[in-house]
Amino acid sequence: MKGEKYTRYERARIVGARALQIFMGAPVFIDTVSMDPLEIALEEMKLGVIPITVKRAIAKR
Repeated sequence: MKGEKYTRYERARIVGARALQIFMGAPVFIDTVSMDPLEIALEEMKLGVIPITVKRAIAKR
């Protein structure tokens, strides 16, 4: 989803899922001094290196 902005709910879900992955031992994609999985996930989100995509449903009216 390049160029598109995420909603606050999508951002929360992405960062939460990534923080859980890091907590469970997944490799970290950035160099950081932080040890907190949530802070690492937030840094990764800010840098745009989280490999998670969002599929949005098309609303029917």
